[in-house]
Amino acid sequence: MNNPTLAIGLAALAFMMTVVWGGPLLRILRHYKIGKLIRVEEPGRHFTKMGTPTMGGVMIILPVALITVLLNAASLIGMEILGQSVLVPLLVMFIYATLGAVDDWEGVRGKRRGEGMRIRTKLLAQIVLAIGIAWVLKFILKVPDLYLPGILGEITISVWVYIPVAAFIIVGASNAVNFTDGLDGLAGLISATIFVAYGVIAIMQGQIFIARFCFTLVGALFGFLWFNVHPAQLFMGDTGSLSLGATIAVVALMTGQWALLPIIAVIPVSEAVADILQIGYFKITRGKRLFKMAPLHLHFELLGWSETQIVQRFWLIGLIGAMLGVGLAMV
Repeated sequence: MNNPTLAIGLAALAFMMTVVWGGPLLRILRHYKIGKLIRVEEPGRHFTKMGTPTMGGVMIILPVALITVLLNAASLIGMEILGQSVLVPLLVMFIYATLGAVDDWEGVRGKRRGEGMRIRTKLLAQIVLAIGIAWVLKFILKVPDLYLPGILGEITISVWVYIPVAAFIIVGASNAVNFTDGLDGLAGLISATIFVAYGVIAIMQGQIFIARFCFTLVGALFGFLWFNVHPAQLFMGDTGSLSLGATIAVVALMTGQWALLPIIAVIPVSEAVADILQIGYFKITRGKRLFKMAPLHLHFELLGWSETQIVQRFWLIGLIGAMLGVGLAMV
């Protein structure tokens, strides 16, 4: 079985596993009343989502983990399907999912109900974790430093530059996907598109194990979207969004094509930039707003776009960005 075919097969397997166990997970979340709380300042139509089960990121993570671990174990009998290198992004996904789960739990059932973890506490944890992950990528996996379109060969970067830049990318991507997770199906669809793009790039580079891991995630994301498309039966929560963002960053760093991330992940990057601009403009002008609301999808919702219009149009833009990024990686 050739590499692209096996990668697609893993995606199909992950999809079926996610859909099959999605129903039982929904019943568990509903039983324990782990439901979404809507902020007062959000658009009025969001109040219909109140109580929808959250922490749905678990639905994505467990099938991916099961497939990845089992296929790594297959190497013991001489079947090289997935290499040990993919255990790093898998571990990153687990670590950030745990952080997101703590945040979700605090917001739903904890002492800070409706708010979640303190922003500074969560950000500090993300930074510390990202620095450790960057060190592992640089010194243990020894991933490529950087590839740029039109330049042959790897561009070497000083460790004193690489570690903080890589950590920034991990923290930034983690939060960017978190900002994107606000409408039914948006974060899942955009994340799947990004993983497809980096899966294709990994195949072109000969990093077959990374490609198979990416497509396994794509299948699990499609399975999650079975329950998350409008009207959503559950949300991924920070359990899913933080872990997906961090994993996207790690995959981008492992391919060395992280310079293309702002293009391939144009929607999450735009969501994050809009949020930063909104806060900065609000402070500089002492109360004025650059957008009707941030993150960016809420701005368009208040302009009168329907939820499905925003998701579909954002996905089209994300798809174009992903194709452009893959094209540039081939230059």
